[in-house]
Amino acid sequence: MNAPPDRQLRLLDLQAADADLDRLTHRRRTLSEVAVLAGLDEHLRRLADEDAAAGTEDGDLAKDQRRLEADVDLVSSRAQRDRQRLDSGAVSSPRELENLQSELASLRRRQDDLEEQVLGIMEAREEVQGRLAGVQADRERVGSERSITAERAAAAYEEIDRTSALRTADRARIAQEIPPDLLTLYEKIRVDKGGVGAAALRRGRCEGCHLSLSGQDISMLRSAAPDLVVRCEECRRILVRTPESGL
Repeated sequence: MNAPPDRQLRLLDLQAADADLDRLTHRRRTLSEVAVLAGLDEHLRRLADEDAAAGTEDGDLAKDQRRLEADVDLVSSRAQRDRQRLDSGAVSSPRELENLQSELASLRRRQDDLEEQVLGIMEAREEVQGRLAGVQADRERVGSERSITAERAAAAYEEIDRTSALRTADRARIAQEIPPDLLTLYEKIRVDKGGVGAAALRRGRCEGCHLSLSGQDISMLRSAAPDLVVRCEECRRILVRTPESGL
């Protein structure tokens, strides 16, 4: 295959554009903010679960507290009625008085026990609500951090996409200057060789595989026609001769 030397040199510009586009694609795929966002989202999910669990626990304790407080009210009301009967003098029978006093003592013990349970639940709720407030503060903090990270990611994506669009336009212009058969060969090799289809020959070394050419290969290149499209014997990429080739 033959191609004018200046068209072969344009392959290096095309290769540079493709390398830039590959780097931009890789950067977009491996943007550090993406991993950070994933970690923050997972953290927020855990915090949401903790928030829900603490909220449920506080709700259950609140129900228990209301039930016990209602029991306290019932016991207190009954004790108040008994005291009123006792204080009114309406009960004159010694046995009935004894029973009433015994019942009042039992009601006091029951009320003390219920109030102690209420106090225990109130202390438990205070602990749960403190934990709940801490979780909610963490959710707000992590949510704010996620918003900032998402903004950075969006800005990075926008910059990558803008640069990619400009470089894609550059590549299209360069590709138009390269003979179709040479472009087809370049594209095929680029697919086969991990994104590098053409490399410069500099100081007797292929910039594609970074190996120095043998003396025989150097001699062959010195005698080759300038428009002959040559390939590296080691990596088989298109080898573009430049003023720095060392020939």
